[in-house]
Amino acid sequence: MAIHHAQKRLIIPLPGNEELATAIATAGNYRLGALETRKFPDGESYIRFLDDVEDYDVDFICTLAHPDGNFLPLIFAADAAREFKARSVNLITPYLAYMRQDKRFNPGEAITSHTFARLVSSSFDSLLTIDPHLHRYHALSEIYTIPATNLASAPVLAAWISKNIPAPLLIGPDEESEQWVSQIGELSGAPFTVLRKTRYGDRNVEIHMGDLSQWQGRTPVLVDDIASSGRTMVEAAKQLADQGLPKPVCVVVHGLFAEDAYERLSAIAAKVVSTDCVPHISNAISVAELIVEELNASARHSGNPKEKNA
Repeated sequence: MAIHHAQKRLIIPLPGNEELATAIATAGNYRLGALETRKFPDGESYIRFLDDVEDYDVDFICTLAHPDGNFLPLIFAADAAREFKARSVNLITPYLAYMRQDKRFNPGEAITSHTFARLVSSSFDSLLTIDPHLHRYHALSEIYTIPATNLASAPVLAAWISKNIPAPLLIGPDEESEQWVSQIGELSGAPFTVLRKTRYGDRNVEIHMGDLSQWQGRTPVLVDDIASSGRTMVEAAKQLADQGLPKPVCVVVHGLFAEDAYERLSAIAAKVVSTDCVPHISNAISVAELIVEELNASARHSGNPKEKNA
């Protein structure tokens, strides 16, 4: 019996992204494709499509947590899809890399966010990502010339917290996170506070936590968009213990967890969970339904996704 797919949309994962791609295809009733990939002895990439992409909207699923190794195969696949007459070639990257360097801090520095945006814009028809680190940018359209959709993870984080954490107290890592954490608080009905953070380098941060004694009896939930070194959450967890509060639950959107960050954080937290934006053993919150809702809404409006500043 032939399977009827909701749209002529083909979901193709790059290596390492198969679980999320399968979840998206299943939730949206889309066709799931595959690539054959391997490395030649000299390290160059081999790409072969295992599905006919002609006249399909092809969505490549590729988180860019490790962009330098993943980007060239992704670009090769996008270019080949055009040669094979895909109707559109789109990038779904739950974690968007190269947003950190958004200005020239020192003479001679490359503003890599600009360069990366030009490369992506030249290879894809649209971009969909989740909670990119905009910081000095107000919108992705400042650097991307293709339609770029910025989805907010707050609804799925709030739903998970409401279901799994009794009497939560949400704690954001810094003043910049207040708007984001307040949205999660509003959706989950939980109170929130934010820390003050002073960063002295990539691995050196100082956390300033106010008096939280009024929240005794609640479960601290440290919420952050990115956990790389994990030092912010580790320091916050120590200060919570100093105030007599229980071990926190750490909830992360993009769990990069460089080196031994996950192990160090797990040793001091009650639980560490992340979304599946970046594949990791801590994944407990799926963004697949969030992505499918946007894809279906875009299809209903019969146009490419328009940017949202969520």
